[in-house]
Amino acid sequence: MEKGQKTINIAIDGPAGAGKSTLSKMLASQLGYIYVDTGALYRTVGLYALRKGVNPKDAEKVSQLLKEIRIEIKFISGTQHVFLNDEDVSNLIRTPEVSMAASAVSAIPNVRSFLLDLQKDIAAKNNIIMDGRDIGTVILPNAQIKIFLTASPEIRAKRRFDELIAKGQNVDYQSVLNDIKKRDEADSGREIAPLKPAKDAIIVDTTEYNLEQSLELLIKIVKERLK
Repeated sequence: MEKGQKTINIAIDGPAGAGKSTLSKMLASQLGYIYVDTGALYRTVGLYALRKGVNPKDAEKVSQLLKEIRIEIKFISGTQHVFLNDEDVSNLIRTPEVSMAASAVSAIPNVRSFLLDLQKDIAAKNNIIMDGRDIGTVILPNAQIKIFLTASPEIRAKRRFDELIAKGQNVDYQSVLNDIKKRDEADSGREIAPLKPAKDAIIVDTTEYNLEQSLELLIKIVKERLK
């Protein structure tokens, strides 16, 4: 643990569909930490823009919406719930349309500034695992452990496809794969906080691993780093 830092922060970054949320939740449960899904925050802003009929890529109009938005994270029975102006939108923000909107609004500097303080405040007060795309590089640059989780686009698309089907959504694999590739391009190419591993991040490629094997690998990394 770094000098002056009372809480333990673990940053997990990576592209869309890498399994960050699922594995971060499981890892947090194993360690007794709080899991913070930062992508949910951007999804919430994206959802609000869509509801208001605003193009998520329109930086000026999206920025104007921020004064109307109040986002709260509440941990209910250990599970993160996201509230948009007192409405629990935890399930509503998980559609492919909102995913693309989240990627668009996350490239807007005002949106990132708007959410930065909320994320840092949570990390300062709790032992947390926070996942996203710029956690180790921007949000928690002093995190004790930084992991960059990735897998091939095809594997990530298959995992996301299975997840959406399980939730009863009518999607096809090729569309999900196309969305994954578009998201990769958008996240990696944006000027503000592009998706990339932190210099001191551990790269973990789970293409050849199933969920249980991936979790075991992450637990091993964390235990070794926290000795």
